[in-house]
Amino acid sequence: MDENYIAAIDLGSAFITLTVAKIYGEDIQILYYKKHKSDGIRNSAVFNPEKASAPIRAAIEEAEKELKIKILQVVVGLPRCDIRQETATATVERTNPDDSITKEEVESLKSMAQNTYPLQDPEKDVIYGAFAQSFSDDENFQLIEDDIIGVISRNFEGNFKLFIGKKSAVKTVDKIFNKLGIALVKKYFSPIAQAKAVLTEDETSSGVALIDIGSGATSVTIYQGNILRYYASIPFGGKVITSDIRSECFIPEKLAENIKLAFGACIPEKLLTLGEKIIQIEGNEHEGFKQIPVKYLSEIITARVKEITDAMLYEIQKSGLADNLRGGIVITGGGANLANIALYIKDISGYNVRIGYPRRKFSASGYPSIFDPDASTALGMILTAKEDNLTSCIEEPMPDPEILDNQPITPVQPVQEEPGAEVPAEQPEVQVVENEPIPTSLFGEDTVKATEEKGWRSKRKKEKENKEEEDKKPGIIKLTWKRFKDMLDDLSNEMDNQNV
Repeated sequence: MDENYIAAIDLGSAFITLTVAKIYGEDIQILYYKKHKSDGIRNSAVFNPEKASAPIRAAIEEAEKELKIKILQVVVGLPRCDIRQETATATVERTNPDDSITKEEVESLKSMAQNTYPLQDPEKDVIYGAFAQSFSDDENFQLIEDDIIGVISRNFEGNFKLFIGKKSAVKTVDKIFNKLGIALVKKYFSPIAQAKAVLTEDETSSGVALIDIGSGATSVTIYQGNILRYYASIPFGGKVITSDIRSECFIPEKLAENIKLAFGACIPEKLLTLGEKIIQIEGNEHEGFKQIPVKYLSEIITARVKEITDAMLYEIQKSGLADNLRGGIVITGGGANLANIALYIKDISGYNVRIGYPRRKFSASGYPSIFDPDASTALGMILTAKEDNLTSCIEEPMPDPEILDNQPITPVQPVQEEPGAEVPAEQPEVQVVENEPIPTSLFGEDTVKATEEKGWRSKRKKEKENKEEEDKKPGIIKLTWKRFKDMLDDLSNEMDNQNV
């Protein structure tokens, strides 16, 4: 049994994610998974290829160095915004009507529908994919793809849904990887990949809406009868929540993002004792301190989450499938990490809601964060590429040791960090002012299940035992910037350990 390798790159508005997997039969082993801060990408589409190239190159070079391999080909996700859907039909009169319809004939019919569809502006538009909705033959109607294969008929017809995006967005991605010398073996429509990673067959069969809250875009993908029926997106997501915190609290964007990760939650009235806490930010010697009540922070976040949710619920109603979602709503993407978000969306929508973690169809020793909701697209592309039986995209250029000994050593130039990548020492300190120790359970009894369900940081780590005594004050947990960052790492590790 041959081994195969797949490298997938998710071009996100906040991060570039590179995943490398080894495929051995039905087994999938994740060899590498890491995120790099992205640049030149807005609303999930590359708008500045020069800026976007640098983090992609850095991600590939770092993976090659760590794994001691050479990445030759990758699969990549297509943008999720500015996409419209159209319907198309195609009919074929078979040359061998006494033979059963084959899968190859169905795929040929799908290609016919896609290639013959009259685009309004072929110079600006491109079809991301054609997805079969139903088939009919000489006697039967409304057959699904699995049913039409094997039928004997002189003619058969297919009805398809086409998803059409901007050609410029695709050409820009091609340009970046051509310049990097990396072949694009496949470009995937991200919602399809995500569904493979987080949805169950029962959900796609009975009807489900998959809502992906990314940094720069939010999308809803509706499945019913194991068929992709509807897709829509809006050009904003988690990044606008951070922007709201920054503007309302008058703090730097990086600090706003860190506070959102550590204390972000919906439904302020459900926070109980956490809602009484105050985040205190100390400035330098020329500035005073700033206090942000956690409850006020939650109010800011909840207002924006409501706007995003209302937009998604509008699209669900527009799809005409709102009454057919027996599987409810599944939330994935980075925005799914907000505490109480599943409970909040359930309250305002009436649907059953769960957090969409990647299903454990692979092994990933050493990379526990790959089971987070924001890894769903990257892992979905790996699963889809495996189903497509893509050829090896990695080689191991291991030179002969004797040749290697005779080669001059060329020092490797370190990749320059982007401005703001490290927290400067002179940044303000952050304090959490409290009247009592933070409880083990941060939320009410009726929300504990939802909190555990999405693996949010529901427990607070105690302060490190070796803190300097002068940093301790009654009723105050003092956090320097370094300690604030350590706290985030500790909380993330705790969550990863619980998920594993």
